Amino acid sequence: MSMYMICFSPTGGTEKVAEILSQKIDVEVQMIDLCDPKLPNHTFTDEDIALIAVPSYGGRVPALAAQRLERMQANQTRAILVCVYGNRAYEDTLVELQDVCENCGFKVIGAVAAIAEHSIAHQFASGRPDALDTRTLQAFASKIKEKLASSTCTTPVLPGSRPYKKAGSGGMIPEVSEQCEACGLCASKCPAEAIDPANPKHTDSQKCISCMRCVCICPHQARFLNAKRIQSLGAKLEKLCSDRKENELFI
Repeated sequence: MSMYMICFSPTGGTEKVAEILSQKIDVEVQMIDLCDPKLPNHTFTDEDIALIAVPSYGGRVPALAAQRLERMQANQTRAILVCVYGNRAYEDTLVELQDVCENCGFKVIGAVAAIAEHSIAHQFASGRPDALDTRTLQAFASKIKEKLASSTCTTPVLPGSRPYKKAGSGGMIPEVSEQCEACGLCASKCPAEAIDPANPKHTDSQKCISCMRCVCICPHQARFLNAKRIQSLGAKLEKLCSDRKENELFI
């Protein structure tokens, strides 16, 4: 039996949650990075297990993640779905992820909605997943492990709506400061291939998905978001994100 952690995590929060769950399930894990534009196609058997984790972008599965998942072929492979959000809401993310995965041949046996630090407005869910989250997620993983060990393969009812909410249009495109040394790291790591390798100071606004990976990984802190736009976003999210939301298990 092999377990695959199939993860779209541009800034690391989603991967942290997935790692906490997979470590407690305690099966040897192989990582499949959905952020990789050159990701090869993968085929899975009914003896494999898949932990499929994505962030919630405006209450939906990131389109790039969905497109890359759609290239995978499973044969009733048992799957645990994970959506991670920045303390606002995950809305239709889980049901959309369920539909994408089931269309590929995965058999959904459980799901988790978890909190991680907001990738743009870092004051919301700052430092999460924290110690309390870790304990909660480990408890979830123990229940998932018990289900995997049993012959029960029921699919839980997941929250969300079909048809899904309309995907948001536009986003916040990172700017580049004079500190940029054109090292090209951002271009090589961009999940959307939106940054020109020959001129890393140029970002294709039509391709950029506002995932913030370039901001997160720049060794010179040369990529940033407009301060006024961040302040405006923070004000809009204040009422929605200030109260601590908790992780949820569906099994």
